[in-house]
Amino acid sequence: MAQIAVEREHAEPVAAVAANPAPLGLCAFALTTFVLSAANAGLFKEAGIVLGMAYFYGGVAQLLAGMWEFKGGNTFGATAFSSYGAFWLGVGIIVQFQPALIATTAFGFFLLGWTIFTGIMLIGTLRLNYALIVLFFALFLTFLALTIGALGAGLAFIGIGGWLGIITAIIAWYTGLAGLLASGKSAFSLPVWPRA
Repeated sequence: MAQIAVEREHAEPVAAVAANPAPLGLCAFALTTFVLSAANAGLFKEAGIVLGMAYFYGGVAQLLAGMWEFKGGNTFGATAFSSYGAFWLGVGIIVQFQPALIATTAFGFFLLGWTIFTGIMLIGTLRLNYALIVLFFALFLTFLALTIGALGAGLAFIGIGGWLGIITAIIAWYTGLAGLLASGKSAFSLPVWPRA
């Protein structure tokens, strides 16, 4: 008995295994994107419904997922989740306090900046997996359509951006579910098609 106690006393501490924050970040992004994109697609008119999600789920939850990705050493995930979390917080503030800005060229340049950033992130996915490549390509097209619409091409491009956003949300949910299933003792898994 004394020998077991001594061995335990000198045993190396077991590192705590942290949960994968990516499914949280992807699902927060997907749900918030889905709701605002449905408004952009013209499925309903009350775009203000996205405020709560923009602040808390798309904003704070994604920002937290990004910080946890930093702790886990995942620079891509940390940059993506933190940035898009901040995007949703910014959109929430604009929609709540300055909704008239949405119909201005300035908002078009805001979206153009996010289109460029998303293009950069798309390049960052090229060595990860095909699920993320498709997700960021769809998001790039979404931002591009919304940017074109906001810079004067009209509501048709906003509607196209809305439908592309809905597709993007579905892809994000799929990718989040794949990560969620891979993180637990699931009866099945979903492929993300890793790049070698």
